[in-house]
Amino acid sequence: MAQTTKKALASSFKKLIMQKSFDKITVIDIVEDCEVTRQTFYYHFKDIFDLVEWIYTSEASKALDGKKTYETWQQGILQIFEYVLKNKAFVVSTYHSISREHLERFLYNETYNLLIDVIEEKAQHMTVRDDDKAFIANFYKCAFVGLMFEWIRTGMKEKPALIVERLNIIIHGDITKALENFRVDHGVYTNQC
Repeated sequence: MAQTTKKALASSFKKLIMQKSFDKITVIDIVEDCEVTRQTFYYHFKDIFDLVEWIYTSEASKALDGKKTYETWQQGILQIFEYVLKNKAFVVSTYHSISREHLERFLYNETYNLLIDVIEEKAQHMTVRDDDKAFIANFYKCAFVGLMFEWIRTGMKEKPALIVERLNIIIHGDITKALENFRVDHGVYTNQC
């Protein structure tokens, strides 16, 4: 029941965001549209920002749908782009609001989780320190999310499939190469500066 109510509140918020800007929407607007009481809203969420965070985190796992392997990472990234495009009004509103940190956290977390799984898979038969694998994942996470933010900022005109195809061309083999360079057992990288 609680999940159903949360989803209904989220749906009302997304509907309202198509009609007015993020900073103009109030809890009263949401509960009136959803036909629940303010107490119901506050039972589930601290405030509108908490609702926004819940929307991103609850929908995140659906966006990736298990596409976290070396063979499927492109599909995973594409699904994140498609989620953003499908929820364009909501995403653009949060991108241009003080709630942007929730969008950033969503994109950074989902992209990192996808990449670290790919990196772990590729490093399976290598001796690479965990902090070095995290460094590689963070590097690519920042690149991917930076591209996503630029795409959002410029109106989401380019097709997500084309962006992902270009990403694949740029980084094809680079994750493996980075892992090779960080291998402890090959002595290329000493981690002592």
